[in-house]
Amino acid sequence: MKCGGVVRHYLIAAFLIGLMSISASAAFAFTCPTTPSLPSTDGSQPPNIGVLKLQLIDYKCFGAYDRDIAKILTEAMAYVDERGRRTAAGEQLAIVLDIDETSVSNWVNLSTDDFGFFLGGECSLQPTQPCGFDRWIADQNPDVIQPTLDLFMAAKAKGIKVFFVSARREDQRSATIGHLTKTGYRDWDDLILKKPGDPPQVAKFKTAARAAIEAIGYRIIANVGDQYSDLAGGHAERTFKVPNPFYFIP
Repeated sequence: MKCGGVVRHYLIAAFLIGLMSISASAAFAFTCPTTPSLPSTDGSQPPNIGVLKLQLIDYKCFGAYDRDIAKILTEAMAYVDERGRRTAAGEQLAIVLDIDETSVSNWVNLSTDDFGFFLGGECSLQPTQPCGFDRWIADQNPDVIQPTLDLFMAAKAKGIKVFFVSARREDQRSATIGHLTKTGYRDWDDLILKKPGDPPQVAKFKTAARAAIEAIGYRIIANVGDQYSDLAGGHAERTFKVPNPFYFIP
């Protein structure tokens, strides 16, 4: 994983697209929300975004990010191991894993775009050029998040089923399968991606997906993700949130 050079961010797509469009030639202009996006604060000035970017680079490049991920996945591994040893008669156990920033890392995409988000456009990974996320998925390869792969392998070894649930689109299935297999994931039990007609809200989509897994007879003992929207809505005995300060998906 490369940590030097230009770095960019991912935040909520609608928010960032609005921010980037503040110019006289923009096709549309950013519109302020009618209510605050975050809970009320003490009124102090927010930190400078340039300073925040430097903090994110240091967090990733000097090991703290990887250590924090490993800590959460160690807890998940211990729970899955303990829970697997007390499986009730007739129980079919399963875990659910998110993909981006949970099972694989898109750090190269994030850093190339200086923590901005570009859905469309090319992705040459050249300096000063944006990397569209759709092209990143189609043409490039993420890095494995090793502690999640370790959890995946341990669950499979115990006969626990593994389901990937991601808000990636159904038309990205082939590329997503390629990403998972190239980073070491094999023989998962299902890969659930967003289809036309699914709820647009990530939390609702993922909650419905877990409910569907339960409906076919599985007991989800652990749900692992990097966003609160990956974990909200129940349908899992335990949730494990890995850190992701790089972007936010409500």
